[in-house]
Amino acid sequence: MSLTHIRPAHGDSAWIKRYRPLESPSLRLFCLPYAGGNAGAFHRWAQAPLDGVEVVAVQYPGRQDRFAEECLPDMEALADGVAAALVPLLDRPFALFGHSMGASVAYEVALRLEHRYRARPQRVFVSAAASPLRPRSHTDVHLRSDDAMVEWFGELGAMDEAVLADPELRPLVLPAMRADLRLIETYRPPSGRLTTAPVTAYVGDADPGVDPEDARAWQDLTSAEFSFRAFSGGHFYLSDHEEALLADITERLGGDCK
Repeated sequence: MSLTHIRPAHGDSAWIKRYRPLESPSLRLFCLPYAGGNAGAFHRWAQAPLDGVEVVAVQYPGRQDRFAEECLPDMEALADGVAAALVPLLDRPFALFGHSMGASVAYEVALRLEHRYRARPQRVFVSAAASPLRPRSHTDVHLRSDDAMVEWFGELGAMDEAVLADPELRPLVLPAMRADLRLIETYRPPSGRLTTAPVTAYVGDADPGVDPEDARAWQDLTSAEFSFRAFSGGHFYLSDHEEALLADITERLGGDCK
């Protein structure tokens, strides 16, 4: 599919959240949430001054306004759905950012956009994630009890204690958490599938679940340039370094667009 034949849709699909649409963005940054997360994780990013970059957050099924929908069972179905939903927005240069589980989703979406739609990302940003070709640090969290699963998320700093303490809210968030964990823990990509887009990997230097060397291994999944940066902090280092991270992303995208 030639990009000259792609035009923005009149209304975004349920997959797409544009909290601050730009009339003529120079580039769109598609953001993929972590396991159990939702598009709202990138609401603040949309308000940041990013030099003409429009932040587009992706909403997975099974949460928030898509709560009535079934969570998707595997990476293939999720990446297929995301890629198809992004096609109407490919009339501008674009990049992908994925955090934790979202990093693998970003990689799979990049492959689909390149091979099915002939649309190459300017760059793929993978955050707080080991290369999916590396041995996994965990494969059974989705099989644990609710309390054990919540404890594991808590160790990563991913849990809102107020939500978990609310007996009405807890049943609303746990199903998506478990489904996403099952998806990423059973994800086994074949080797040898390289994106042609440059890849930048970010990691927190004290992340209990991601060794920096495993994050560097993303370089084996691109045929283009690879770069790496570690921030101080854990799995959600980006909460403490949002300004610096966005500045780094903007700087790299500025260079990519020249």
